[in-house]
Amino acid sequence: MKKIVICVGTVYGAALETAEAVQKALNEEGYETRVAQNPTLEDITEADSAALICTSTTGSGDLPDNIAPLYTALTTQFPNIVGKPFGVITLGDSSYFDSYCGAGELMEHAMTELAAVKVGDGLKIDAMETADPAAEAVAWAQTWAQQLA
Repeated sequence: MKKIVICVGTVYGAALETAEAVQKALNEEGYETRVAQNPTLEDITEADSAALICTSTTGSGDLPDNIAPLYTALTTQFPNIVGKPFGVITLGDSSYFDSYCGAGELMEHAMTELAAVKVGDGLKIDAMETADPAAEAVAWAQTWAQQLA
């Protein structure tokens, strides 16, 4: 599978910058990618594509405002995404240990409840330990994309 839609959830822009770096790296490897800054069900249900969710976490493990409508749509409209390959990159802060990377966990749960197929382990990027989330995400995404069938 060579087509990937990167669905972004961001508050201050770090997740968007990370997603754009991942997009550039995957494009250089021959993948057809697109970044959805305000992702919708149409982005997730797009035929013949994998979904890569790249989101920060806000508040007490909450979703950023721009990706929250996608989560709501997934959990109330129940689209047919059976077998849809997906991955999750989550930016968070481990000093909020009870809600660390909670937004990614919410999105992962919503996708798996609809029988989408998680490819590999998700990536959690800790703001307390990582100065350059984009570099860490690019390395992970390159390995993740190779696992797509």
